[in-house]
Amino acid sequence: MIVKQISIFLENRRGRLAEVTQLLGDHKINIRAISLADTSDFGIVRLIVNDTEKAYTVLKSAGLTVNKNDVIAVEIPDEPGGLATVLNVLKAAGLNVEYLYGFLEKKTDKAIIIFRFDDMNEALRVLRESGISTISDQELSNL
Repeated sequence: MIVKQISIFLENRRGRLAEVTQLLGDHKINIRAISLADTSDFGIVRLIVNDTEKAYTVLKSAGLTVNKNDVIAVEIPDEPGGLATVLNVLKAAGLNVEYLYGFLEKKTDKAIIIFRFDDMNEALRVLRESGISTISDQELSNL
């Protein structure tokens, strides 16, 4: 299933990430997963949150450069080789992974991997046909 992710373009300066996470916390927005990619001048923070629309509005209102992007959340066993199994299915299908990041689900023995693909629809089709479980926005919010 397609999941909405928040992407924030931030200047790379001391305390900036703390300010953003405080802003979200002040508005009762829970971060479920986070990734930070940076250069010497800027960074891109990618977030999965419990309320994407509210987070987008709060961040935009604070003057931040923010976007909503489609990603796919895949549930995998939290065990050695769990991620490799999924990646080998994607490799065999000729799909390119643009980026990924993960987190552990506290209530089960599963890990959740957030994927961005160059062909999202084809990736969904391949994952479904391979019996690999994807998770919806609603399911992520309830974790």
